[in-house]
Amino acid sequence: MANTALIEALRAADAVQFGEFELSHGGTSSYYVDKYLFETDPRCLKLIAEAFAERVADDDKLAGVALGAVPLVAATAVETNKPYVIARKKAKEYGTAKRIEGALEEGEEVVVLEDIATTGQSAVDAVEALREAGAVVDRVIVVVDRQEGAAELLAEHDIELESLLTAEDLLADADR
Repeated sequence: MANTALIEALRAADAVQFGEFELSHGGTSSYYVDKYLFETDPRCLKLIAEAFAERVADDDKLAGVALGAVPLVAATAVETNKPYVIARKKAKEYGTAKRIEGALEEGEEVVVLEDIATTGQSAVDAVEALREAGAVVDRVIVVVDRQEGAAELLAEHDIELESLLTAEDLLADADR
């Protein structure tokens, strides 16, 4: 069942927009979910953190994909009192030059939190970086699954994709 309160909050924050949009993977879409509008809205952030918290196991450490998922994982860490790490898209070229920021022990079970899944490639990249750093990762939870192949790509890498909402949920009965 769709999270009606979260759908209403995303719509109220104007995070669901209609028109012609180019997506990060190069495709186009007749709708756009603006993660920065929902990630900077306190009501949306609270609802997302609560929903993520309900799905995170007791022994999981949290991880967020930089930059978009950092507010989500931080809010969820506060909600669950769990530590988190940040997976960068690439290692920084200064300071410690790490790709994974935060304390991570070899063999720790980690669940990745992400904003939107379209193709799933950024989630796969984050999971691979976490695995290379010694984490055990088999699950990614996203706010919105656009239902454009992410679940299938993640499954090819032995990763389960869960979503708080799907595109179908979010677009049902939407005023366009």
